[in-house]
Amino acid sequence: MSSDKGQFQSGYQPDVQHQPVPGLESKMNPKPQYDHLPTADGGSQLYKAAGKLEGKKAIITGGDSGIGRATAVLYAMEGADVFIAYLPQEEEDAQETKKLVEEKGRKCYLHPTDLTDRDNCKKLVDEAVKQLGSLDILVNNAAYQMMVEDIKDLKEEQWVHTFNTNIHPYFYLAKYSLPHMKPGSTIINNASINAYVGRPDLLDYTSTKGAIVAFTRALSNQYVGRGIRVNAVAPGPVWTPLIPATMNDEAIKQFTAPIGRPSQPSEIATCFVFLASPDSSSISGQTIHANGGTVVNG
Repeated sequence: MSSDKGQFQSGYQPDVQHQPVPGLESKMNPKPQYDHLPTADGGSQLYKAAGKLEGKKAIITGGDSGIGRATAVLYAMEGADVFIAYLPQEEEDAQETKKLVEEKGRKCYLHPTDLTDRDNCKKLVDEAVKQLGSLDILVNNAAYQMMVEDIKDLKEEQWVHTFNTNIHPYFYLAKYSLPHMKPGSTIINNASINAYVGRPDLLDYTSTKGAIVAFTRALSNQYVGRGIRVNAVAPGPVWTPLIPATMNDEAIKQFTAPIGRPSQPSEIATCFVFLASPDSSSISGQTIHANGGTVVNG
């Protein structure tokens, strides 16, 4: 892990850097924080686990890096085994996540796949249940974005690809996972602050994130009475591979939040722990706004 404690200090701004899509955490400088949280002096301390997910089994899409990696690591620290899905070109990051989870004493199963194919979504769930033995938690996290300033320049192919990546797999994975879930299980969807602020240069991405919020509410209304909770997290600016892979120089220079810096994946992953644990037993159909202090409606 990066020793750059300054990442948690107000005023911290990552250097402008770029990578090809989808981006690799291993190529970022500095590396995002995945198991440390801020201290009062702007430093960091190791996440303190409390056995909140002991014996649980979780699927995490996009689990190779960023928020997905941090969630996998914190889940492992809390006692869960994880099954992570990712794109084949993210294998390097996925292997590192597997190592980090196993260092915490839990199992991590790797599943490279393209979730824009619904048959692959079914295969993912079937393989996860086979490897894990059961399924308690589904974390829908994988996403795609690419900045385009004006709708006139937004190619139809990008619009379709963004929806095929960001929302359709959430439906398929939930549909195929629910038959394996029992009361006490949870589904957690990764939304975005952009669904609430309407970011103009991410029109397609923002639209899918709004769909995720609505999907979360409606699916919760179907299943909360059966003991299965469905919630979402709406992060603000977070230092993940998506940033150097999809944002231009000016966007990276302005990449911050009211707390004075971007959030780290570890700070968002704590929300995924909370929503998967009994601590949130009365919460369903809701969205946690882990956005660094931006006040939004909804």
